[in-house]
Amino acid sequence: MVSAIRLSQVGGPEVLAVEDFTESLPGPGEVWLKQHAIGVNYLDVMQRNGSVRVPLPSGLGLEGAGHVAAIGPGVGNVKVGDRVAYATGPIGAYASGRLYPADRLVVLPDTLSYEDAAAVMFKGVTAQYLLKTTYPVGQGTIMVLYGVAGALGQIMAPWAKHLGAFVIGVVSKPASVQKARELGCDEVFVFDAQTLADEVARITDGRKADVVYDPIGRISFDASLNSLRPRGLMVSFGASSGAPMAVELATLNAKGSLFLTRPSLAAHTGTIAEYQERARDVLTNIETGAITPRIWGRYSLADAAAAHADLESGKSSGSIILKP
Repeated sequence: MVSAIRLSQVGGPEVLAVEDFTESLPGPGEVWLKQHAIGVNYLDVMQRNGSVRVPLPSGLGLEGAGHVAAIGPGVGNVKVGDRVAYATGPIGAYASGRLYPADRLVVLPDTLSYEDAAAVMFKGVTAQYLLKTTYPVGQGTIMVLYGVAGALGQIMAPWAKHLGAFVIGVVSKPASVQKARELGCDEVFVFDAQTLADEVARITDGRKADVVYDPIGRISFDASLNSLRPRGLMVSFGASSGAPMAVELATLNAKGSLFLTRPSLAAHTGTIAEYQERARDVLTNIETGAITPRIWGRYSLADAAAAHADLESGKSSGSIILKP
């Protein structure tokens, strides 16, 4: 039997329920994957609480690692026994086993554990497209990054430093300042919407930032725009405080011909080739040490609700994984 987390309605962590299923034979292009570790991401929380809609009833989760237990017709890129991971849909990672498209599996090096792979693949691919495609961060780039102490920030900050950026970290509480500095941030500010832009201007001698990475949303949006240099790029890629208000195009002009984007993982992994290229870059940077998997909490699959509660409350500081 296979255990999986299902939700039939949106709501708090309590809507997550464990159900048992029988294993399925893989069809053409599919594998049956025995999972050893599952990544928990804030997108899962948003899908569970209804702020990002998914058809119900539904499984949950977009990231996992395990070994290939069976392959379907036409599968040639992996074989039975291969250690693999993935970081995109179809949804349903919260399970001890599952069917999954073979061409979206990433073969793991022997040096990377299942747990570390599940902790880093989704967030690593996200960091990869944000740092290398959304804005090509390089030597001398001045960037503002919110949530440095969180799971994604702990990947993005040191990776950006490795690429040569000057990283200004923004954290939610004083207790996170030291951690942000340890991750390589050149300067760290505790978020204050009234003072952030002035602090960014001060620390950059009036130049301000080339790019701002803002996953917070409504309460931080104006401060982020005001922290940008003329023709700088505002990257709004999350909304933990709620969706930002609509922006008048004239506002972007008045603040210096700013650019604004709302990127998504799906749009940056739309083809198998692009997805695999980004995933390989993540694995390469793990091997070189530019990325270090950091697991904050391990929970049993049956305790997925507790994992969600800790993530949603801000208690966590790093990646969370589920163990089937």
